[in-house]
Amino acid sequence: MKAPFWYIIFNPAAGGGTLEAEWPRLEACLRTAGYSYTVAFTRYKGHAIRLAEEAVLKGHRYLMAVGGDGTNHEVVNGIFKQKKVAPNEVYYALLPFGTGNDWARYYELSRDFEERLARIKKLKTQKQDLGWVRYQSDEGEQERFFVNVAGMAYDAFIAKKTEEMERRPGAIQYLLMVARYLFQYELQPARIEFDEQQIDDLFYTINIGICPYSGGGMRLVPQAVPNDGMLALTFARELPKWEVLVQTRRFYTGTILDHPKITGLNTEGPIRVLPLQGTTTLLEADGEFLGYAPAVFRIMKKGLRVVI
Repeated sequence: MKAPFWYIIFNPAAGGGTLEAEWPRLEACLRTAGYSYTVAFTRYKGHAIRLAEEAVLKGHRYLMAVGGDGTNHEVVNGIFKQKKVAPNEVYYALLPFGTGNDWARYYELSRDFEERLARIKKLKTQKQDLGWVRYQSDEGEQERFFVNVAGMAYDAFIAKKTEEMERRPGAIQYLLMVARYLFQYELQPARIEFDEQQIDDLFYTINIGICPYSGGGMRLVPQAVPNDGMLALTFARELPKWEVLVQTRRFYTGTILDHPKITGLNTEGPIRVLPLQGTTTLLEADGEFLGYAPAVFRIMKKGLRVVI
């Protein structure tokens, strides 16, 4: 079999801007490992979507992203935005180098350049489900794919705060932000519709997951399995804010669903989230702030070919 030619999308701003200085070392590792490739560097938010879409349209079928969860999110959206070929005909690999690396955490993808490149070269693949959401933004109705977890309510509130920062927070910083902004956040009434059920309540968070990790190692959808054809849905009803802090350990231990105010299940979808009483329920996906409800979520079964 002829060695593949890789189209590499490199985000120099990943890892709080530290990845840019690592390109010479990565380039040396690529040459030593015998890779054939071309590289494109991202220059602005959303650029990786455009680069990935154009790469597939130009005939590239092996795409590698170098960056964090945001880069991962954008490249996958670029693969799915184009309509020339079925997305699962594209071999997609991530070389993780970000602050969260939640998607990479599930697949145990190494951040060591040499180790990860050696594994990618074996072209061992797995087909993964993908999430899709239609939502509202200031520019009107939008659509986006997500490869990991979408969050609404407080999760999206934090994502919006993160977007306003100069640098992406690491896992510890993110946890501190969760605690810091908790007492500023006001719960919003919303409606969740799925499987002919309708739930109206005040929600701290609503999470729809493909994979289980988000927020720097949190497991808000511990029941998520990335290739079972199901959306994992978790929602937390109103709790005293002091209890949210007390229960923080559950975010990381996978025991969050043991709490009586937190519900977790799996559904083939669709899932709809609607705002109530003229309020706003915010939305993020893969840590990227997107917009707000009304939103509808669906699943694309085994739509992404991942090089693990």
